[in-house]
Amino acid sequence: MSVRGRKPAEERKSQIIEAALELTAEMGPGRVTTEALARAVGITQPGIFRHFPKKSDIWKAVAQRIGALLRESQSAGQNEGLTGSDPLGNFVAGHLRFLQDTPAVPALLFSRELHAENDDLRVFFAGLVQNGHAFLTRIIAGEVKAGRYDKALEAEDAAYLILALVQGLAMRWSLEGQHFDLVAEGRRLLALQTAGFKARSG
Repeated sequence: MSVRGRKPAEERKSQIIEAALELTAEMGPGRVTTEALARAVGITQPGIFRHFPKKSDIWKAVAQRIGALLRESQSAGQNEGLTGSDPLGNFVAGHLRFLQDTPAVPALLFSRELHAENDDLRVFFAGLVQNGHAFLTRIIAGEVKAGRYDKALEAEDAAYLILALVQGLAMRWSLEGQHFDLVAEGRRLLALQTAGFKARSG
């Protein structure tokens, strides 16, 4: 992955960010040092600091890149949101596909870097979770209103259950070396979860 020679500043910054994502997926964020980034990109360690004066600036840029990738994933149709015959399944499958395609994200979600060392990163991911919860709540409330889910179902609580399913599955996938299809397993478990949401007849 070494890339030598002088590059425009923005191009070099992008290379550093992509290298941080790759190294995070390969060995976890705790082992991503500026030395490792310099080797991966093919520049000196002071060269890293010319573009990012502090290591926390790198993680902030990584968070922004993850946000951009998520938006690209959604606009590409991986997440159909509130459209289609199975909006909840489409939302969950799209999110899991994004995690599967961007394995640095699960590595960051369960890292010390996120939970104890970098407030900007923690706030960024907390915002993603809040947005996801709000979106899921709207989908589930729509299913309740349409009569497909039990009228007594609390949409906000049900949305937290779905988020827990996604997060727990992402952790299992990461711990098991990414050796199963995250999207297929998510759809299977979601069907079990939502069976309890269905409206009761009679």
